Amino acid sequence: MTGALTVAAAPVRAGAGDCTAIESRDADHAVTLLYASQYRSLVRLAAMLVRDAGTAEEVVQDAFVAMHGGWRRLRSTDKALLYLRQSVVNRSRSVLRHRAVEKYAPKGRPDVPSAEARSIGELERSAVIDALSRLPARQREALVLRYYADLSTGEIAGAMGISPGAVKVHTARGMAALRSVLERFE
Repeated sequence: MTGALTVAAAPVRAGAGDCTAIESRDADHAVTLLYASQYRSLVRLAAMLVRDAGTAEEVVQDAFVAMHGGWRRLRSTDKALLYLRQSVVNRSRSVLRHRAVEKYAPKGRPDVPSAEARSIGELERSAVIDALSRLPARQREALVLRYYADLSTGEIAGAMGISPGAVKVHTARGMAALRSVLERFE
């Protein structure tokens, strides 16, 4: 999706220089301050990378959640912003990779008939072929040219060397004979 990229305001306001609290080990307070001061700039960064405001917000929120969960593993709390930026860039790359894969991935499995349906289809086909073989030659020719070769009445008349009216008669009689044979099949 491309369109106007608007960024929602962060719910908490704080100055960009409030890094003293970030150095504390209180993850909730530190992440809240970082969120308040850096959310908008991180969303702008992500939006430039993924070109979608909604996805950009998700990327940034996921980065904040991951940082909050791993707060104790941060070696230096003053590098939390660097961690967030790198996390946003990596998550944006991941989104773009997934988009590329989805673009070329199959959209689902094609409908495959069941073994029973295939078996019934084979039986029906063989019944039609058997019924066709029992028809008089002219009726069989007219039906095959009409329904298998998909020729028009005029083309069939030319191929068989008969009039279009005769083609219609042979086709109608052939269909009636097929119908009676196939009704017994059902």
